[in-house]
Amino acid sequence: MITLGAVVLDAAELEPESAFWHRMLGGTIEKRASHHILRIEGSPVVAVQLAPGHVPPEWPDGQPQQMHVDLMVDDVGEADERARVAGARRLRPTEDVDPALGVGFRVYASPAGHPFCLTWG
Repeated sequence: MITLGAVVLDAAELEPESAFWHRMLGGTIEKRASHHILRIEGSPVVAVQLAPGHVPPEWPDGQPQQMHVDLMVDDVGEADERARVAGARRLRPTEDVDPALGVGFRVYASPAGHPFCLTWG
């Protein structure tokens, strides 16, 4: 059997990236010199790894993403506000999806530039 133990995100600065994911997902943060580890009950660990040379993706038009995170939400408007207050920036306009139809993704980047989507369903 294989289980997912952690998702590890590179960042040039630990604090802004780990604080962002903590504001989005809750849990507790264990801070080490080279990693900040976010533990969320019932979920795999989210770790932010210090990577001084990290170059953020510029998806969709530049440096490609290597992976992204999908976050399932009940209220996309509330989640949008929470993401932006926490430091996310939108990568696509919100008009291209329709939450009333229950389809689509709202696409953002974390402070270190990691793409993620808010989705519902």
